[in-house]
Formats: sequence, structure tokens, C-alpha cells
Amino acid sequence: MREREPELAGRTALVTGAGQGIGEAVARLLADQGASVVAVDRAADGIAALEAEYGSDRIAARAVDVTDHAAVDRLVEETERTVGELDILVNVAGVLRPSRVVDLTDEDWDDTFAVNSTGVFRLSRAAARKMTARGAGSIVTVGSNAAGVPRAGMAAYAASKAAATLFTKCLGLELARSGVRCNVVSPGSTDTAMQRQLWSDPEARSRVIDGEPSAYRVGIPLGRLAEPVDVAEAVAFLVSDRARHITMHDLYVDGGATLRV
Repeated sequence: MREREPELAGRTALVTGAGQGIGEAVARLLADQGASVVAVDRAADGIAALEAEYGSDRIAARAVDVTDHAAVDRLVEETERTVGELDILVNVAGVLRPSRVVDLTDEDWDDTFAVNSTGVFRLSRAAARKMTARGAGSIVTVGSNAAGVPRAGMAAYAASKAAATLFTKCLGLELARSGVRCNVVSPGSTDTAMQRQLWSDPEARSRVIDGEPSAYRVGIPLGRLAEPVDVAEAVAFLVSDRARHITMHDLYVDGGATLRV
């Protein structure tokens, strides 16, 4: 019996925020499934380590800041020229500046939207121009369940993720007839450096899982934090042909924490 080809063999994927956490997990999984991955992050160390581990033919590191408009356009052009025609874009790059609104600075608000919303817009626009010309492609934005549930101290993050989520759905509507699919994966609390920066004491992890009424926050029904690979698996499904009839969907990967209807 002939061995089956990896599911994403022959495809080119660009993953932002690939230096750590969810972005790193996505880059690894797509490469393991056969894609040629361009791993993007503004910090070079994490993506350089990925390239060294996998080899540049499987994961190519590119140190790019998604808030730099010209650099984003150059990145997509260079990817198509040196790696391959872009089949998959996964927007993972994100920042979190926790603060109550009355204490939130203009700089923190602007920086949060520059990465989490405008960065998604610019990468998606550049990728969509290539994909629509060929009549195929998949764009996935990693949002957050905070986009649909108010969180104290996270207004800028939640608002920026809500903007990115609806932008991606609108893009999906515009591109549907061209054969390009656009979806969102919305994680809940995930065991990453971003999550751990919110923890101030040894009991913080338990409060996330069990819930915290004083913060108007329910727990996680499945009783565990997500691991980055849990989110990556959802992304890998949505960019695959198994999801060929799915677009404009928002897939929550939060262990049931938002109690969605």
C-alpha cells in the first residue's frame, strides 16, 4: 500500500507571531504536515531556532514587524519569489497590554491595534491580492474568546481582537466567489507566555480554570488550560481541504469557557 502524502505537501504557508506560543505551534504543525512555512516574528531568536531545527527548506525565518506596511508588502512578494505561491496565511502575531480603561495610555491602545488589528489587515490584504488572482487560498486569523466576552483590564486587547475577527469575516465574504476561504480561531486561556504575564501569584492558574466570581469570570468546563498545539490543530484543520466548504467561521478553542449558544 502506497504511503499517503502529507496533507499540506506542496503548499506555502506564512505564519506571523511564529517565534513562540501559538504561532510557533502553528508553524511546527503546518511544516510537519508538509507545508513550506515562512515563520515571521519581529524578534529573530525564536524563528531562527525553528529554521535551524527544521531546515530553511521547511521553515524559513523572516524577522518582520507586521506594523511596518512596506515591510509586509515586501515579505509577501519575497515569499512568492523565493519560497512559493502563497496558499495559506495564518495571522497569529499579537500583543497584550493589560490595563483598566481609566489607566490605559494612548500608546498602549495604539500599539495594541497596530499589531492585533491593522497588522491582520495589511497581511491579509497583501495575501488576498495574490490568492484571488489564482482562485484559491486560505486565511486564518487567530483571535480570542475575549472578542465576544467582556474582560476587566483587557479592553484594548478584546476590542482589537473583535475588530480583527469581524474584518476576517468581511474579507471572507468578499473573497468567497474567488475560491479563497477566511476563518477565525478564537482561543481561550492558553498556556503561553502571554497568559502567564497575567498571573501574579501561585493560585492564578487555578483561578483561571475554576473561575473567579469577583472578576465576573467563569471557569473552563473542561478543567484545563489549552496548550498551543490545541489551537494549532484547529488552524491546521481550517487551512486543509477537509474544511473546503467552511468560510467566515469563528471556531472557539476555549474548553467551553464562554458558554456559547
